[in-house]
Amino acid sequence: MSEEKAVNVGPSAIEVVYERFGGPGAPPVLLMMGGGAQMINWPDGFCAELVGHGLQVIRFDNRDSGRSTHFRDAPVPDLQAALAGDLSSASYSLSDMAADAVGLLDVLGIDSAHLVGASLGGMIAQTLAVEHPGRVRSLTSMMSTTGDLAVGQPHFAKLSGLGPPPDDRQGYVGWQVRALRAVGSPGFPFDAAGVAERAGLAHDRGVDHPGMMRQAVAVLATGDRTARLRTLKVPTLVVHGAADVMCDVSGGQATAEAVPGAELVIIEGMGHDLPRQLWPRLGALIAGLVRRTEAGRDGI
Repeated sequence: MSEEKAVNVGPSAIEVVYERFGGPGAPPVLLMMGGGAQMINWPDGFCAELVGHGLQVIRFDNRDSGRSTHFRDAPVPDLQAALAGDLSSASYSLSDMAADAVGLLDVLGIDSAHLVGASLGGMIAQTLAVEHPGRVRSLTSMMSTTGDLAVGQPHFAKLSGLGPPPDDRQGYVGWQVRALRAVGSPGFPFDAAGVAERAGLAHDRGVDHPGMMRQAVAVLATGDRTARLRTLKVPTLVVHGAADVMCDVSGGQATAEAVPGAELVIIEGMGHDLPRQLWPRLGALIAGLVRRTEAGRDGI
C-alpha cells in the first residue's frame, strides 16, 4: 500500500505519514521504529511475514523522522548536557511521542492495537501502554530498555570510529552500511544490499540528524519507567538479542522483570537489527502473542 498522511494528529496536531498492510478487519499491529529511523526500517518482507499470520500491519514515521512533522524550530538539542542532568534543551518527551501514536489510532478509527516497538520504538510503546492502557491490546518490546541508565547501555568501544553521518546520499548510505554492520547480528549473514537500499530510500525521504538528537534527549527527559512498568496489566513479550551492542541485553532483561507476567525471549546471535533469517521466528512470536490476546478478548 502506498504512503498516506494523517493531519492534526494527537495533542500536538502534527502530520504523520503511515502505511497499512493486510485486511482492515484483522487484528491491528502498530509498528514503532527506533531513534532516527523511519517506518521503512521495518522491512517490507518483515511486514509481509506478519500479514501472512493474519495481522493488519501499520507502520509510521515518528515525529522528527521521515515524512512526519519535524520540530526544526525547537531548541538545539544538547545530548551531553542532558546526560549530565540538564534537560533544558528537551523539545518533547516520550509521552508526547506516545500521544502521537494514539492520535494516529484515532485518525484510523482503531480503538486499540497490538504494539510492537523496536529500540526507541519499544520505549515509546512502553510509555503508551503505561499512559494509555485502554488503547493497548498487547505489547512487544524489542531490543529496548526501561529508561534506567544502569541497564541497556551501548557498548561504546564497539561503536567508536563511526563518526557523524554524512549529508550527501552516497556518503550517508556508506555510513549506514558501516553502522548497521557494527551493531547488527553477528550470528546471521549481513544484508549489505538491503541496508544500502533502505538507507538510500531514507535519504530520499528526508534525514534529520538534529531530529534524531531531539528524540534522544526526549528519552532522557522521560526518565526511568521501571516503577510504572510494574503497574502494567497488558500481555507482554520482550525480545532481545544476546549480541546487541547498541542496547545491552540487560535492558531487555530489566524490562521483562518489571512487567508482570512478561515473556522474555533472548535470541543468540541477534544484535540491534532485524536479520532476514529471523523474520519467521519473530513473526511467529508476535503473532502468537496476538492470537492468545485476541482469544482472551473474545472470551470476555
